[in-house]
Amino acid sequence: MNFVKEALLASILTANITTVWGQAPGDTLKLSLTDTWVRSDAFSRLVKIKELDVGISQEEIKDAQMERFPELGLMGTAEKATNIPIYDNGLFDRPSQHEVIHTLYKVKSDFYLNIYNGNKLNLKIREDKILRNIAAIRREQATSDIRYKAASLYLELQRSHIFKNVITEDIADQEKQLAEVKAFHKNGVVLKSDVLRVEMELSKRRMTLIEIQNDILITNQKLNILIGEPDHRIVRPDENFEILRNASQQDYEDFLHEALEHSFLYHISEKNTELSILNVKQIRANTRPKVGMYAEFYYANPQIFLFPYNPYWYSLGIAGIKASFPLSSIYHNIHKLKAAKLELEKEEEIHKDTEDKVRQQVWEAFLKYREAIEQIKVARINLDHALENERIIKNSYFNQASLITDLLDANVQQLRSRFDLAAAMIMAQNKYYLLQNVTGVL
Repeated sequence: MNFVKEALLASILTANITTVWGQAPGDTLKLSLTDTWVRSDAFSRLVKIKELDVGISQEEIKDAQMERFPELGLMGTAEKATNIPIYDNGLFDRPSQHEVIHTLYKVKSDFYLNIYNGNKLNLKIREDKILRNIAAIRREQATSDIRYKAASLYLELQRSHIFKNVITEDIADQEKQLAEVKAFHKNGVVLKSDVLRVEMELSKRRMTLIEIQNDILITNQKLNILIGEPDHRIVRPDENFEILRNASQQDYEDFLHEALEHSFLYHISEKNTELSILNVKQIRANTRPKVGMYAEFYYANPQIFLFPYNPYWYSLGIAGIKASFPLSSIYHNIHKLKAAKLELEKEEEIHKDTEDKVRQQVWEAFLKYREAIEQIKVARINLDHALENERIIKNSYFNQASLITDLLDANVQQLRSRFDLAAAMIMAQNKYYLLQNVTGVL
């Protein structure tokens, strides 16, 4: 009965994942991390939204630049007028009627060219350009964040596949070990309890394999959503690891220099400070005169521009320069200017605070990356020790010099050490990409 259960469980574990989802082997997609980034960049909805924001800001710049061109207008009217009542004997007596020309026509065009308006238009164009730069930085930030998310899922999937291979190999070794223990039990060398203990440990490993396979499917779907593939398409990550090296204090200085040159948060804060400087200039422009050139030309009927009037068509053109000065803005602008200066001071402090945060993030990510590199070295040493310990305990057990619990503990320890090494190698790469994301160069 136990043999039937084990055979059934083994058949479930060895079933191909693609068969579970009804997928053909040709549906498997082999991807490198670079390919994954290309797909995530192209498909990411967040990146598309940020790209549209850049396009909107670019059009707003062009709209502001169009205001340099003169304003032109065209208007036409057709009117009917009544006679004019004249109250010769007061308001309460019947008035006499003064005859007028009852039908009036007019076709008019006008023109206005802004010559000077306190430099407001140039300031508005500069503001829109800064907003366009901020939108571009946010687009690059979204791309970097999506790439880091894609890298994290890709590495998680890679780790799960490594775990699957490790546990599959270990199950095969444990099955061989179980056969040896059963042979010793048959010869009366070990107890039945030893066989049962080994079978229990083997069942735990098979359950672990099921959990790992489920983790693969879950991570696979998350990655597929990110890169625009069908939910159940199988993605096979590259089996090769990127070779990473340890990082020195000099490397930290390089990372920090890159962060201050490329960090998204730092440059957005820098642009916000520039906007506050422009805001001060725009408020100061409220107290400056406005000068413009204007012109009008129209055809009209009847001629009622000059006396005596007559029912004929006439034309008239007027051109000149108009200047105005907003006197009330001298006192209306006082507190607006003070508030703008305080806002600028606040943005400068925010920029300094952002610089501190960037330095802190780079330092933290750098230390975690260096820690992960060291963890790989420790994991390799531990794996060597665990393998040697397992070999010694196994020889000792089959020479009846140690207990089954010692053997099983040694088996578990070497399996955990293999998992730890794979996890450390994946974590080191993850921390490296996190460091690149923080510095703005991913």
